Amino acid sequence: MHPHLERIALISDVHGNLTALEAVLDDIDARGISRIHNLGDYVGKGPRGREVIDVCRERCEVNILGNWDDFLPDPDRTFDSEALSWWLGQLSEGQGEWLRGLPFSHDFLISGRRVRLFHASPTSVHRRVRFDHDESEFLEMFTNTPATGDGPVPTVVGYGDTHDAYYEVDRERRTLFNTGSVGNSMDDPTPVYVIVEGVLGSTAEAPFSLQFVRVPYDVEAELAVARATGMPEFAGYASELRHGVYRGDLASGEPPRYHRRSPDAAAS
Repeated sequence: MHPHLERIALISDVHGNLTALEAVLDDIDARGISRIHNLGDYVGKGPRGREVIDVCRERCEVNILGNWDDFLPDPDRTFDSEALSWWLGQLSEGQGEWLRGLPFSHDFLISGRRVRLFHASPTSVHRRVRFDHDESEFLEMFTNTPATGDGPVPTVVGYGDTHDAYYEVDRERRTLFNTGSVGNSMDDPTPVYVIVEGVLGSTAEAPFSLQFVRVPYDVEAELAVARATGMPEFAGYASELRHGVYRGDLASGEPPRYHRRSPDAAAS
């Protein structure tokens, strides 16, 4: 008898882009998936962080802390800018505390595999691990740390943060994947999310799969909202949403470098 397979949708890095989030949720609903886990970064970059938080609190079974969720509403943050002040001002009362109180990681069993989800790395939401990492960085992603807590180490790790979806597996069957970004996808700017499928809660081996899903949406409608609200850094937001070119590259006038580190940077 074939085991009963369940599906979980993993989303990440919505960054205030409600239009993209709604398109992705419509696709999830159309597939009959009811369980959604969110890997963080609800706010910043886009104009509707408040609304994104409200939707995710209602729709997501699991919500995890992201780096923007940690530092934007931090009462002890010393660095500020016009944009940061504007994004913080969009939050309603209590949302900043909700964001900073989110769990760092979430573990679950599926088809005999222990999955761990976090935003950026097992040590900090502020430590970035890109797709072109080395072997030591790969292995570190499967370790327990004070942030993740003790217990069985994961065999499958999913994370967000880099806005750059990928999948990797080694000979020990350790599986690492990045969900990419719903609201601020780099390179290919089409929103992307992941579907995990298997026998939920089972310690026995069973069919297991990961699927990446790209969902087109009305980019210009989202940019119209950002323009109408007077959101700072509009040109950078438009560059990212239309072309997948990081706003820092746009500002510097340098060729896009978000996806892959230069040889010098990789060696340092």
